[in-house]
Amino acid sequence: MTRQIVLDTETTGLSAESGDRIIELGCVELVGRKLTGNNLHFYFNPERDSHEDALKVHGISNDFLRDKPKFAEAADEILRYLEGAELIIHNAAFDVGFLDKELERLGQPPLAGRVEKIIDTLGMAKELYPGKRNSLDALCDRLGVDNSSRTLHGALLDAELLADVYIHLTRGQETLLIDLGAVGGESQRAERADLSGLDLPVLRASAQELAAHNETLAQIDQASGGKTVWRKLQEALA
Repeated sequence: MTRQIVLDTETTGLSAESGDRIIELGCVELVGRKLTGNNLHFYFNPERDSHEDALKVHGISNDFLRDKPKFAEAADEILRYLEGAELIIHNAAFDVGFLDKELERLGQPPLAGRVEKIIDTLGMAKELYPGKRNSLDALCDRLGVDNSSRTLHGALLDAELLADVYIHLTRGQETLLIDLGAVGGESQRAERADLSGLDLPVLRASAQELAAHNETLAQIDQASGGKTVWRKLQEALA
């Protein structure tokens, strides 16, 4: 089963190439599209002060960070945690650029070679909602994700919110069919069973199950921007 890590960072400024550093790293783990609670969270001493504009965004003071570990002290643990996973990041180029710069300082290769792949939810959102605001806050509002506790940016909180946003962005019907040829070789074929002699009971959904089903359909329709097939059919038949 695919292991996914939703990752976010906070930094002293906007330019890793100009010497800005990571001050916070937050990661949450998804397995089977569910949070496992196996999270990773660090504050770092960046060995420099944050820019004033950055302080307004994350609110993490320079004094608070002075006794925190340096990135180099946690690098091995971070890399072990991320090894082989799919990374889910909003505006991935920014966070990966900072992580790669930290790894470069340690003589380590770039992050992409250590993980399965990197998924950029900003790129996904731009394809789904072209021409609209696609910040994390905007996506939370659009998809019904509660971000009321987000008064300032924080890496762990933002990673948790992004995990919820990602589940909404990728929600959809997955195939229930199994490719028997791929599993057991091309010579293997499914045998048809004769069910004509069976009296199969009809199990109807309860009111509670129907309500849960309708709620799921509404969430899928919201995540697609009202482009679901059943919505179009309903409008056509109205």
